[in-house]
Amino acid sequence: MPSQSLLRRGVLALFFTTAIAVTMKMMTLRRTTPPVKAAALVQARGCRKMVAGKMATNAIVNRRGEGFASMHNNMAGHHHYYNYQLGSHHRRRRGLFATKSGATIHTSKDSLEDVAEDSVRKTFASQGGKRTKVGDILKSSLSLEAKKSELIGKQVVIKGWVRTLRAQKQLAFMEINDGSSFSGIQVVIDAGKMEGGVDKFEDVTSKVTTGASVAVLGKLVESPGKGQAVEIQCEDIKIVGVVQDGDKYPLQKKRHSLEFLRSIAHLRARTNTFAAVSRVRSSLALGIHNYFHSMGFKHLHSPIITASDCEGAGEMFRVTTIDPQNPPSLKNNKKKSDDDDNDDTMKEFYKNDFFDKPAYLTVSGQLSGETYACAMGDIYTFGPTFRAENSQTSRHLAEFWMIEPEMAFADIFDAMDNCEGMVRAAATAAMKECSDDLEFFGKFYEKGLKERLDLIANKPFMKIEYKEAIKLLQEEITKDASKWEYPDVGFGTDLATEHERWICEKWGQGAATFVSERSSSSCGNLIHPSFIEKL
Repeated sequence: MPSQSLLRRGVLALFFTTAIAVTMKMMTLRRTTPPVKAAALVQARGCRKMVAGKMATNAIVNRRGEGFASMHNNMAGHHHYYNYQLGSHHRRRRGLFATKSGATIHTSKDSLEDVAEDSVRKTFASQGGKRTKVGDILKSSLSLEAKKSELIGKQVVIKGWVRTLRAQKQLAFMEINDGSSFSGIQVVIDAGKMEGGVDKFEDVTSKVTTGASVAVLGKLVESPGKGQAVEIQCEDIKIVGVVQDGDKYPLQKKRHSLEFLRSIAHLRARTNTFAAVSRVRSSLALGIHNYFHSMGFKHLHSPIITASDCEGAGEMFRVTTIDPQNPPSLKNNKKKSDDDDNDDTMKEFYKNDFFDKPAYLTVSGQLSGETYACAMGDIYTFGPTFRAENSQTSRHLAEFWMIEPEMAFADIFDAMDNCEGMVRAAATAAMKECSDDLEFFGKFYEKGLKERLDLIANKPFMKIEYKEAIKLLQEEITKDASKWEYPDVGFGTDLATEHERWICEKWGQGAATFVSERSSSSCGNLIHPSFIEKL
């Protein structure tokens, strides 16, 4: 469907490689998955040897979805409230999780029981033990100038991780973040106003360091300090999990390189960068789903494991249960080789495999989407896709999530309108929900990000015919060809990135731009007048 080809190669490429480029770059960081039993080995199609070492560890797919259970179970203390994990196992475990720097996170049986002490029950029971998320408190505080926040003066319970602690003799200031917002909230601990008095104060300040998890009961008040609208006056605090050897805790109050964060995968989600990436991706995904739902589209879950090479889009990861170190023998004890194209040989080889035929991780859900669009009208797929190209650039990912709308009885202009609406809806959702995160990205990763997103969300997309775009580029290149990496432009030329940027930034004055065969619809001419008369 030409309209969908444009959809994938046009403005979506522009949007997600500029405004949201940083989120994609962050998520390319490699992860190591613990080996698990009954795993389906994955290898690139056309390769006959398994990649050794770390890459082989990454190339494991668990048929029961238990890949990350080991790492999550061992993060003691910090997951003992809600220990979410993939698969059927759901249990608590205590113990140590050692980092490369030597620091360990530990929660003992005693610290878990502390949360259930009688004194805590009496004070925390007023809130039912239910925490208020820091993000909700900070959003509520934005209304202070117009009217008093409904939470001001009320008791709240927050639970999160300590980012900083400044302790004086009988007064301490603790910043707590629970991941629901970019900023944390300040907790003021006064030894004379908290349950347990000085003894409790000294016990807490001696044990709590950066990275520890705590539960705090206190009153939300307006803050006299700069840079924060509210703070919590602590009335009681309980330690949920402590960090042993806190001075060796790897996430200190400084900027860490992405290379370093790759070495502490179990902690990097607590950094500003990774947490912000996750919140922005979540808002983008929700904005996309809401848009398609509002337009009457149905969400299709296309298969992840497939026998189809959709569009020949690239090298595919193979899914197999055959041991590459001990492949099955064929007739006459022959081993299968790259030259075995005979159908009978292939059938004999794959009868030992799980699916009795070659199977791969999908490169696209388009084939499923087209069949359902021809039955349900408008559908979209939004799920993980995989490409086995061995490329190390930021524009090539081994795993990514792809959006593929399919519309029945539509032309290329319907597709462009749908694409524009989706991109603008996603950008609007991100700016509304993740303003602080985007400001952080604009400061440290992508200058002018929020301004470009604002243009995408609020400025109508431009449309230009391909032949007109080529003409304008030729005129511009003639002025000074030395400024262009690819100055040879003619009809039939595939536009390079520098050409696309000039069209959007100069000709389109910053607006996202469609380049198409025609710049306006002529759909009416596709229907013969005699056919309309019959209707």
